[in-house]
Amino acid sequence: MAQTEPGLPERLSAKIIQLILDEGLGQGDRLPNEAVLVERLGAGRSSVREAMKLLQSRNIVRIKQGSGTYVASNPGVADDPLGFTFIEDKRRLASDLLEVRFMIEPEMARMAAKHATDAQVTRIVELCDESERLAEAGADYADADTAFHNAIAESCGNLVMPRLMAVLKSSVPLFIDVTGKKLVAETIRTHRGVADAIAAHDGTAAHDAMFLHLVYNRNVINHETAQA
Repeated sequence: MAQTEPGLPERLSAKIIQLILDEGLGQGDRLPNEAVLVERLGAGRSSVREAMKLLQSRNIVRIKQGSGTYVASNPGVADDPLGFTFIEDKRRLASDLLEVRFMIEPEMARMAAKHATDAQVTRIVELCDESERLAEAGADYADADTAFHNAIAESCGNLVMPRLMAVLKSSVPLFIDVTGKKLVAETIRTHRGVADAIAAHDGTAAHDAMFLHLVYNRNVINHETAQA
């Protein structure tokens, strides 16, 4: 079996990234198939496969067996960039993450109220509705809750803010776990306040509603930590 030339997968992965950029491919778009890439890159199949595995490990592409290779969501942003998975003290992590969220998210909501387009406002309200529906039904609403916060970040008119959410996205399921789902009513009410303020393009109200949302999280987390 032929060995891949050292460093070749890295060089090929850089070329594939450039191909993605040159062709304007966005998240969810399908890359050319392996045979086309082999021809365009002038490399063997095994080397192209190694390059794709490298890109997948960096969350640039998603390989779906039997379907093809696609540009990943938030390409280049790792699912757990700061290694929170390996921090054992989840209560301390939840508390420290909350401090960071206080620094970022109220201002993020203010920016979204100023910059959100009609389509982005519609998306925020829809996700607010979805998380509310799931929460009231006693179902797992963590994904919808995370998507709600991500949609706000994407509406800020700032390229960096959505990428910061990759650092914070683990906080939503973590908070739900740590608080034992004791924040359902407050989450529903404060999410609605944030969504309504953004829809009204009221930056101050959006900032304050997000701040209140985080205050409820902090109060319950502090209570649970004191009881532990």
